[in-house]
Amino acid sequence: MTHTSPGYSVTLRVGLTPGQRTASDLASAVASAGASVTALDVTESTPEGLVVDVTCDTADENHAERIRESLTTAGGYDVRKVSDRTFLMHLGGKLSVEPKVELRTRDDLSRAYTPGVARVCLAIAANKEDARRLTVKRNTVAVVTDGTAVLGLGDIGPEAALPVMEGKAALFKQFANVDAWPVCLDTTDTEEIISIVKALAPVYGGVNLEDIAAPRCFEIERRLREELDIPVFHDDQHGTAIVVLAALINALRVVDKKIEDVRIVVSGVGAAGHAIIQLLGAQGASDIVACSRSGAIHRGGSYQDEHRIWIAENTNPREVTGSLADALVDADVFIGVSGPNILGEQDVARMADDSIVFALANPDPEIPAAEAAKHAAVVATGRSDFPNQINNVLAFPGLFRGLLDASAHKISTELLVAAARAIADSVSASELNASYIVPSVFDADVAPAVAEAVRRTVESQRR
Repeated sequence: MTHTSPGYSVTLRVGLTPGQRTASDLASAVASAGASVTALDVTESTPEGLVVDVTCDTADENHAERIRESLTTAGGYDVRKVSDRTFLMHLGGKLSVEPKVELRTRDDLSRAYTPGVARVCLAIAANKEDARRLTVKRNTVAVVTDGTAVLGLGDIGPEAALPVMEGKAALFKQFANVDAWPVCLDTTDTEEIISIVKALAPVYGGVNLEDIAAPRCFEIERRLREELDIPVFHDDQHGTAIVVLAALINALRVVDKKIEDVRIVVSGVGAAGHAIIQLLGAQGASDIVACSRSGAIHRGGSYQDEHRIWIAENTNPREVTGSLADALVDADVFIGVSGPNILGEQDVARMADDSIVFALANPDPEIPAAEAAKHAAVVATGRSDFPNQINNVLAFPGLFRGLLDASAHKISTELLVAAARAIADSVSASELNASYIVPSVFDADVAPAVAEAVRRTVESQRR
């Protein structure tokens, strides 16, 4: 059966020949071509015939053309236009800037701009911290990328990364009323990125690093955290880690196991994998085996980069060696942030009873969810069309809302754990089951809960 997606939604404008075709015929013909019809609108009705807009989800970019061809071959249909609804959504961009104050009179102008604004400028010059109170800094985040690791598309450059960063900014606003703005940099030089972000920092209350390739992302985040007085957060690392920890807390509740007792295997030791391992350790996980393409990382191995060296020194207490499949034998938990289709159902079958599988590679997971579910008690993916989607939007809007509300300067591991627990606790005991371990991304209570947990943590650390 064809797997369709709203990401490939199209609208076909079709003329129907009188006496030959009806709107119902059209809907049936489109469905027969493998599309999922979501709307049918008659836009014109005359004695000469009908014009109908049929909106449907398709499987890929070529599917719409195949639908057009099938209608043409069937006869009685005049396909006049095919519109890609995803491209239509992006026309002109997804963001705008709107003033929060009305400027209707000369009096308004005198206070918002010159001469009145000069007094505010002098107040900030005397005390820079007042910028958090008197400017957009108090509610504004920079979404910074160099376009080198975009979504799974790879190094596509800053211009091509802009639609993703716009979408990220829209999510900030929608879910937490945070004003975020894309900052797409036309450089991949680590020192230059650090310098540019530091120069831009006076405008922003926080920095969200996004889609910057490893290992440079580690150094950029580390340096900016050290050299700026505003929180710096790499969402690909820590946003993913927060939601994974939240999901694992609840998955372990479902199977009645404790994190300090389970054996965990992590596939992928890039930005996300490294952060997940660190955060799981902070929550009490003591038996984690990390696997790269060459197999389990262990103390006896030889590794060149500092991040693999850290993993070798701080994980794998049983000194497991061999392949990913070897590491999975009797494991309680698998967390994949690597690549598609690297596991088979036989690998999951060799895990412990009541196993947990988080296959998070996008768009294709490490193992199809249906295959994993044959043997695992709980399965999660990164996709929105399966239960238990591990989605960073559960974390970053509320996280930054809390950071901005608390006028935070730094991000701690304790704060990340607090955010994860808030997400996990957003699923009540009466709701929790194997197919519902994380709340919906549209649950309006999640971002405020995360924000409050973050704010309380920041304030407790100040005492």
